Amino acid sequence: MYQRIVAAIDDGTFPPGARLPPEPELAGQLGVSRSGLREVLILLQEDGVITRRQGAGSTVNQLPPAPGLERLLPVEALLGPGTVRCRRLAAELEEPTDFSGYHLRLAPAERACFWETVVEVDGSPACFAHEWAVDDKVLRTTAGRDLPDALRASLAEPDATPHDTTGTPDGTMLAAFLDAEPGHGLTARSTLGATMLGTERGHAISRPPETPALLLTQTVWTAGRPVLAAKYLFPAGVPLLSLASRR
Repeated sequence: MYQRIVAAIDDGTFPPGARLPPEPELAGQLGVSRSGLREVLILLQEDGVITRRQGAGSTVNQLPPAPGLERLLPVEALLGPGTVRCRRLAAELEEPTDFSGYHLRLAPAERACFWETVVEVDGSPACFAHEWAVDDKVLRTTAGRDLPDALRASLAEPDATPHDTTGTPDGTMLAAFLDAEPGHGLTARSTLGATMLGTERGHAISRPPETPALLLTQTVWTAGRPVLAAKYLFPAGVPLLSLASRR
């Protein structure tokens, strides 16, 4: 809930100086209880993002601080020095899900290009990448012609064999975006959380469903429009992510 409000402030829905909707209205928009919303508003006030005054509501003070990982790198580049290969499990057009519909602002009639990719390091699964790109028409107006054609081609026959991702389009979808549109002004926001591997992914790599995992979610923007949304799941025991502090 905190991140959804932060994202609305960040994308200009509630710019600095604007008032948030009254609590009953905002709780209804978010589909949450007023008590839960009130706790999040308190956290936003403690972080200096908003000011709350009795009888006057909540006013946005400033853009929230970026949480990190805003330098766009494909997940393949974060998994250390081993041999990194990708194995595409699925490539298909999907109706909007709760996740992709919200993060990509998809209309019900639009279809997102979905990729599921296992990223392996030295032959061992290190990351499950679930990535969604916006409708072709949106991509052609925001990111040019080559990228939609490349994504569309992937739908014909998903790769079932591993490929070395270095210098090829056979990696994650984010790698394809960066290869197709270098210097195009892509930006991102990301969050880190904790979850469990789950039954389906656990079965795929012979790990228990309750295996802890790090969850990285990321939304990529260009020209003021979200164009890619992703979930990257890193099971416990995989190589450490290679991250540098922001300066």
